[in-house]
Amino acid sequence: MPHPTVILTDIEGTTSSISFVKNVLFPYARKALPAFVAAHGQRPEVRRWLDAVAVEIGGACEDSLIVETLQGWIDQDRKHTALKALQGMIWEDGYRNGEYKAHFYPEVAPVLSGWHAEGKPLYVYSSGSVPAQKQFFGFSEAGDLTGLVSGWFDTEIGGKREAESYRNIAKAIGVPAGQIVFLSDVVEELDAAREAGLQTRLLDRLDDYPLPRTGGATHGHDRVENFQQIVL
Repeated sequence: MPHPTVILTDIEGTTSSISFVKNVLFPYARKALPAFVAAHGQRPEVRRWLDAVAVEIGGACEDSLIVETLQGWIDQDRKHTALKALQGMIWEDGYRNGEYKAHFYPEVAPVLSGWHAEGKPLYVYSSGSVPAQKQFFGFSEAGDLTGLVSGWFDTEIGGKREAESYRNIAKAIGVPAGQIVFLSDVVEELDAAREAGLQTRLLDRLDDYPLPRTGGATHGHDRVENFQQIVL
């Protein structure tokens, strides 16, 4: 198999700990949602997503019901595009107010910088909205990492467990699928990427997965414990 020339990476559980997202970002957005919607609910970029939620739950309804629905989706960790877009808007306030910085595992920024210096393009594909991804990389514990990223993809291009999403990404990047390596901690996402022709690496971090996944649990994907073990 040829060496990949392009890197496509997930965020949560891959570059960064699952606990930061679940224990910091999700609770922040859940608590801030009512006030955010009350203050900004009529802005077109906000109203668009609130109306999308309303349609999904049965049509015209009060914003208070939409907020309750969104909070329930946060509790369920639902990967809904409208929720992710609204969370991204809320998280920006937290970043800019200095209430938190995005977690990255210690080896990630140096490895990404090394790939960048070698001329290997890096793209991000996450269930979080593109604005939220840019905030994550821009307000990281390691500083502003956005300059290392050549492009961003979220679920508007398709679900992360659907092979067609990865075909769309390869087409958007403009390289054959086989030249792209996808990094993720979720086997089902890697399965979809491999079905689309991408190469794959399974991140199996002990902080996030105390029992390492081996054998059949990896579905044949190359397993690594950190970015330093990724050979390109």
